[in-house]
Amino acid sequence: MRRQSKNLWRILAVVLVICAALAVPVLADEGGEEVSGMFGTFWALVPPIVAIVLALITKEAYSSLFIGVLVGALFHCQFSPVATLDTIVNDGLITAIADNAGIFLFLVILGTIVALVNASGGSAAFGRWAEKNIKSRVGAMIATFILGVLIFIDDYFNCLTVGSVMRPVTDGHKISRVKLAYLIDATAAPVCMIAPVSSWAAAVSGVAADLDTGISGIQLFVQAIPYNFYSLLTFVFIIGLAVMKFDYGPMKLHEMNAKLNGELGGLDSTTEESSNPKGKVIDLVLPVVVLIIFCVIGMIYVGGFWDGNAGDFIAAFGDTDAFVALPWGSLIVLVLTIIYVVARRLMSFKDAMACVPKGFIAMVPPITILTLAVSLKSMTSALGAAEFVHDMMFGAAQGLYSMLPAIIFIVACILAFASGTSWGTFGILIPIVIAVFEPGTTLLTIGISACLAGAVCGDHCSPISDTTIMASAGAQCDHINHVSTQLPYAITVAAVSFVSFIIAGFVQNWIICLAIGAVLTVVTLIVLKTLTGKKEV
Repeated sequence: MRRQSKNLWRILAVVLVICAALAVPVLADEGGEEVSGMFGTFWALVPPIVAIVLALITKEAYSSLFIGVLVGALFHCQFSPVATLDTIVNDGLITAIADNAGIFLFLVILGTIVALVNASGGSAAFGRWAEKNIKSRVGAMIATFILGVLIFIDDYFNCLTVGSVMRPVTDGHKISRVKLAYLIDATAAPVCMIAPVSSWAAAVSGVAADLDTGISGIQLFVQAIPYNFYSLLTFVFIIGLAVMKFDYGPMKLHEMNAKLNGELGGLDSTTEESSNPKGKVIDLVLPVVVLIIFCVIGMIYVGGFWDGNAGDFIAAFGDTDAFVALPWGSLIVLVLTIIYVVARRLMSFKDAMACVPKGFIAMVPPITILTLAVSLKSMTSALGAAEFVHDMMFGAAQGLYSMLPAIIFIVACILAFASGTSWGTFGILIPIVIAVFEPGTTLLTIGISACLAGAVCGDHCSPISDTTIMASAGAQCDHINHVSTQLPYAITVAAVSFVSFIIAGFVQNWIICLAIGAVLTVVTLIVLKTLTGKKEV
């Protein structure tokens, strides 16, 4: 413990020295509201990099994120103590809570529904059913993957629903919680990014709607799906990894501990909560199905399906706001679930109400991390990260034209990794990509796909990504363990995707490129299995 404490203080000292050194050119420029020495430069990405490096070194997310927020505020406020504190509180924390109040409410409501389902015996009954019907670890992993693919409406909803439903199944087959978190995270954002009816499709089409592409935003999104190599190859990777029955990197140790010692690495309380033995599988399945139905209804209602976009399902999804729609649908389901469990005499009304604070307590860690992560994104935006990436992309556009999709993929990965947001990344890059390529060309479609794929990849790797945080919450595992174990897997698929985008820039045929990418993914897995097998001998 003392050694870890000393290392942490050394890291903090280095961060402070760097900040002090950087303060000299910043403070030299008097006047003006912008940080003239750092605005729109690489230094705009330094705060999230500091947070990410600290998180990976210390294995602790809260202080690492806060230090990143502090560094960003210091840069933005020219190292003025009072202005820095004001920026952290007002522009950072308070704004993050206000802007994400809807998703926080959804988290608490969903946590309460999960607590109700657990207490009613629905989860235990599903676990008993799974023991009889899902007889292997491979089957449990494939079932988790399939459920994740089926819930394509929204990534937050996907992470938490799949986690709550599949935890009893994966626990029963001694699959580590970090492996469950990877399976959740690797399906949530990727499936949303290739589903025409999802909150992500709505966001992408909204960004592209007013730009000169020659087609509608949703048409551009659909055309880009076959070239979204990272999302599609991630699915190939998951299936191959499960069928070949091996792991590598830090994940291997966690899986060995789970299989041999039963150490799943969950965050559950040590005392097992009692559940009603009268519970049935329907007591879990029914709330989940109703939740999906009402969340979809909520999305199209908020999108104006019965108002401005009367009868137009796709247009309603394009205009929806998931931060309003998800709480809208989940609140109705919460009320219905309480009525259902009380009417079924699975628990008393008083016991049902006791699940409300349990649901809130279960969601405090992801809410805290999400608040700090969004605050960090605000600091990055204030430092001009968007302007820096804009200038860098236009500089690259003057070089290798056919290599641009691969370059766009890497830039999107870096930006999403540093900022922790897919939506913010493609919001910045899509207008740039459309400006670089000729409207109506295949290369424009590939460029958009590279932008979206890179956004998902960087988001998938980032410790400060909201989707990554939700996956940890859904699996109820340590967040930093989840990040460190899935990073080698995400990087492997990213490397294959990068090669695929290089090929696509010249071949411009999605069938050939996707087939090559799939073969490369399988070959890579075979090589990795051979190498890890040799190390064990």
